[in-house]
Amino acid sequence: MARPLKPRRVEAMPEISVFKPAGIPLRDLEEVVLTVDEFEALRLKDLEGLEQEDCAARMNVSRPTFQRVLTASRAKVADALVNGKLLRVEGGQYRLARRKFLCRACNHEFDLPYGTGRRGSETPCPKCNTMGVHRLDERGPSKGSK
Repeated sequence: MARPLKPRRVEAMPEISVFKPAGIPLRDLEEVVLTVDEFEALRLKDLEGLEQEDCAARMNVSRPTFQRVLTASRAKVADALVNGKLLRVEGGQYRLARRKFLCRACNHEFDLPYGTGRRGSETPCPKCNTMGVHRLDERGPSKGSK
């Protein structure tokens, strides 16, 4: 019996989830599905240019698992580009990463998903609506926050 897949950590959902060749109607295209975790592997390695060990740590998987995910994602993207197929990003075994914040005014702790587009200092507290919020990491307040 196979072991259940451990969800992979994804920092943000893709803003665009469908890519298709120009000038060909959707009904005439074959489809390739790239999972959200495969998309994240491409983003970390090929867009951010991180080393595989760092990518694996960010996705909370082993380096060999990251290599398999990356290889599968590159093959799917190549198939879609070379053979003129629709590429859809959806599904997979993942969990969306969250950022933790603490309000300096009321000590309320809350979290938001990565990719919301705001820094902690630009994020109002959902409890008291003040802007005195700072980000927490796993060890406590982030560097530079007092």
